[in-house]
Amino acid sequence: MNDRHVALVRAFFDALSRGDLDAMAALYHPEVSFGDPIFQEVEGRDKVMAMWQLQLGGRGGLRAEFDDVTADDRSATARWRAHYTFTGTGREVDNPIESFFRFEDEQIIRHHDAFDFKHWSRSALGKPAGLILGWTPGFRKSIRDRARQALEEVAWQG
Repeated sequence: MNDRHVALVRAFFDALSRGDLDAMAALYHPEVSFGDPIFQEVEGRDKVMAMWQLQLGGRGGLRAEFDDVTADDRSATARWRAHYTFTGTGREVDNPIESFFRFEDEQIIRHHDAFDFKHWSRSALGKPAGLILGWTPGFRKSIRDRARQALEEVAWQG
């Protein structure tokens, strides 16, 4: 167990919970890459932070609860839950996420979040829409395209 890397991941989630974008940015390497089922791949600290700015600004009260942080000299994993109001429907979302991190120069250089897209869509859209549409490639593409377009319209103000 690498205590420095555990502390770095905990500091990231503490900053995320507070919505402290500057603190989050300080933990990311300038060449960080981020991936998840919606945004897919985002490259570079400015773009990754623009994505987080979009996420934190467009959601009602994002709250992150994390646990099970484990780390070694190169990587870490953490399980967390994102709680927020999905602005498209006004529904409360409780999304379990598993995060994977890699480190370089004592900063996060790779951050990947994995979650069940079908579970997310049921939570965000409700039944029957989320249940019926959540697994379809066309629906996933539509969500991803909207997220990518929104990201192109946001600039990190750090």
